[in-house]
Amino acid sequence: MQHFIVEIIYKADISVIDKLRPAHREFLDEGYKKGIILMSGPQVPRTGGIIIARAESMEKLAEFLDDDPYQVNKAAEYQYIQFDPRNHQNFLKEWVEG
Repeated sequence: MQHFIVEIIYKADISVIDKLRPAHREFLDEGYKKGIILMSGPQVPRTGGIIIARAESMEKLAEFLDDDPYQVNKAAEYQYIQFDPRNHQNFLKEWVEG
């Protein structure tokens, strides 16, 4: 598995983001169920969000996230940073090595 930090950058007004947020979070729940997403949340201040994820490749992760309502509605763009988790808390071992 490859590991990624995904930065979500809002491109739409926050009122549009707020309307899409319930569908966005419901979509992310699928990523949690599939073991793709470890954690996610909004940036502070709310200019976007962060997702910590894993996938077979960046292309596979991007393919999954293409269906996120934020992207479908062109309300945000996604930037991908791949990293190699060399050190981590023991409780993350299964997820990191998954």
